[in-house]
Amino acid sequence: MSDSNQLLDVQHLHTGFRIKDEYYDAVDDVSFELGKNEILAIVGESGCGKSTLATTIIGLHDANNTRVTGEILYKDLNLTTFNEQLYNKVRGNDIGMIFQDPLSALNPLMRIEDQIKESLTYHTDMTAEQKQARVIELLTQVGIPNPERVGKQYPHELSGGMRQRVIIAIAIACKPAIIIADEPTTALDVTIQAQILDLLKDLQEETGSGIILITHDLGVVAEMADKVAVMYAGQFVEVATAEELFNNPKHPYTRSLLQSIPQENSDDSQLHVIEGVVPSLSKLPREGCRFAPRIPWIPEDAHEAEPTLHEVSEGHFVRCTCYQHFHFRDDQEEV
Repeated sequence: MSDSNQLLDVQHLHTGFRIKDEYYDAVDDVSFELGKNEILAIVGESGCGKSTLATTIIGLHDANNTRVTGEILYKDLNLTTFNEQLYNKVRGNDIGMIFQDPLSALNPLMRIEDQIKESLTYHTDMTAEQKQARVIELLTQVGIPNPERVGKQYPHELSGGMRQRVIIAIAIACKPAIIIADEPTTALDVTIQAQILDLLKDLQEETGSGIILITHDLGVVAEMADKVAVMYAGQFVEVATAEELFNNPKHPYTRSLLQSIPQENSDDSQLHVIEGVVPSLSKLPREGCRFAPRIPWIPEDAHEAEPTLHEVSEGHFVRCTCYQHFHFRDDQEEV
């Protein structure tokens, strides 16, 4: 990716949370780049570190209980060195975030229009009339009917889909170069999901922004993403273009996730289940292949002692050598 096209360059990022007197990395040595007009999907089960990665990029962690190292380079500035005051200039203006739960992200005591105006007041020198016009423009842009009336309402008066649209309007109010969408469609029904995803695509085409899409829904990834990073236990285990990942998945975790999707044309009525669970932060194995305990039928010597990302074809990276020996266990279907 040429530098002129690059929006974000994350290198060797670690985010550790303090438990008692020890720090445990929830994001462990993660590196990636995001370009203009690019949608990078970050995929994985709950608890694998996706949302922590998002909140680290936008600087939303308690500095007293969190340790962040590595580089998050935006416009040649390393965001990991920023204090709260500097981060406030970036948040909302350069990097917008669409939060997973709009009801907890919105202030229940403020009208919708006032919440949208907040970032406009902070980041622009618009007049009151210009801000009001921009609010109506944004609410119209995100597909909210009767924007003048909705602007005067409070969050509890809106449906889940409407609240999610408001969150998107707030995130894009200052036309940020980067949008982080953390599970933007989780609690919505299928028709609203499709509308929200179409909206994100339209916004991206209009502004040329780069989008980091965090999700566990592989259907959303197939429809939206240019590039995919599969995350497990704080690490990227596979990175590839969306087309390559779906056509030629390599890592056992990626293959297991894809196998877990219900197939319309399958005769098998039982769903594939991945053995075990994502380990808790304090019990996370820090040596060897972190996915090994969930595929116990693969011999130990198939795993690397210190797994690294290998480029198996151009732009396609896989962690650990176990992918070369992986197969599904025949009795795996028996839940």
